[in-house]
Amino acid sequence: MAAFDEMRPGGDVVRKPYASYDSWFANQDPARLREKMDDAELVFRKTGITFAVYGQEEAAERIIPFDIVPRILSGREWRRLTQGIEQRVVALNAFLDDIYHRQEIIKAGRIPKQLIAGNEAFLPEMVGVRPPAGVYTHIIGVDIVRTGEDDFYVLEDNARTPSGVSYMLENRETMMQLFPELFQKIKVRPVENYPQLLRQSLANVRPESCDGAPTIAVLTPGIFNSAYFEHSFLADQMGVELVEGSDLRVVDGRIAMRTTQGYKPIDVLYRRVDDAFLDPLTFRPDSALGVPGIMDVYRAGRITIANAPGTGIADDKAIYSYMPEIVEFYTGRKAILGNIPTWRCSEADSLKYVQEHLAELVVKEVHGSGGYGMLVGPTASKKEREAFSAKLAKNPGNYIAQPTLALSTCPILSKAGLAPRHVDLRPYVLVSDRIQIVPGGLTRVALKEGSLVVNSSQGGGTKDTWVLDD
Repeated sequence: MAAFDEMRPGGDVVRKPYASYDSWFANQDPARLREKMDDAELVFRKTGITFAVYGQEEAAERIIPFDIVPRILSGREWRRLTQGIEQRVVALNAFLDDIYHRQEIIKAGRIPKQLIAGNEAFLPEMVGVRPPAGVYTHIIGVDIVRTGEDDFYVLEDNARTPSGVSYMLENRETMMQLFPELFQKIKVRPVENYPQLLRQSLANVRPESCDGAPTIAVLTPGIFNSAYFEHSFLADQMGVELVEGSDLRVVDGRIAMRTTQGYKPIDVLYRRVDDAFLDPLTFRPDSALGVPGIMDVYRAGRITIANAPGTGIADDKAIYSYMPEIVEFYTGRKAILGNIPTWRCSEADSLKYVQEHLAELVVKEVHGSGGYGMLVGPTASKKEREAFSAKLAKNPGNYIAQPTLALSTCPILSKAGLAPRHVDLRPYVLVSDRIQIVPGGLTRVALKEGSLVVNSSQGGGTKDTWVLDD
């Protein structure tokens, strides 16, 4: 099945969203554009935008490859996407509130009880706890793929600690530096106000006990974390403190951070530390990344933690397969954005089918991320598929499988000119007293010809995403 080309679906005919860009590109000197690619890499290197690649002898710091050809969406396409994303986010928050309280969806038989009770992402410590303002997922990154002109699907919901927004912002800033004339020619909706929107959104979910302007901080695991650049970048852009667990302690029933004037109480903590490491008194006792006693303060309603502990159950890949039912159960409407067909390997019939069709499927760990622990059947060797089949048989509940989709393509600048490469899209959603979706998001691109894996850890790159005003 041929992939849908978002710029030239019929070969020579350019789609309307790309028309102005195409006319500009036709008048550009290829040598100048290649120089601009080099300039972009220099900007990223100077800024220190890196990520860590694990699984080697040592974690290697690398610059994410950046392609200067933007991915362009029309205003009409974006409106449809935002309607579907907003519906999904409302359902996810309702689902989280329900499973940690009345569990009506389980009682109604819409999802099996064992899927929740036996899931390591479900936190019994959150049962009966309602976060300030009733918001569980304050920041969500919804991964979306496209297979046709009007065919968009959600690939996964990143409801824990979605990363990559710093790349979205830096991609736009870099493009505006390199091609200011393009932004005068084409009206592109802005993304650069995201840090201000994030700060305001976090302030709007401050605990009821907070009087006046809330004190906000970003909690990072530290400089050795693969996303440390982003933690530091967002704290700086919001104008708030970047803290580590060792900077925080419980003082007079509140979480306080160490300052030169002593300990200062915090009202909202944007944490980039996983649940298991958040509080050594509640979760992993060997954690040096979290804050002893923070869960007691949280349960007492004296601090907001974004995202709320226990939200990982909402982006578990086994739960994902039930999202159409979850959306309909809580919104009363069919999902606007569809799911990709998914086989749950925990079910005997599905496991049998997956093992018999490994050469055609993509198999993922239910708690996996970053492209690790997955099998792309069509590109795997027979030996790799046999080894993976053995892993499936040993622990089937740890995996789901999906068909290999013909992901849409967008052009990249190659040595020979424009060349199509597969892409996905991660729009970023802020939830407080309202839902705000930044117009664009992070487009990830598989830079290797024919590859479907867009993750930076697996050789992918990024693009600036333009949403037009029309």
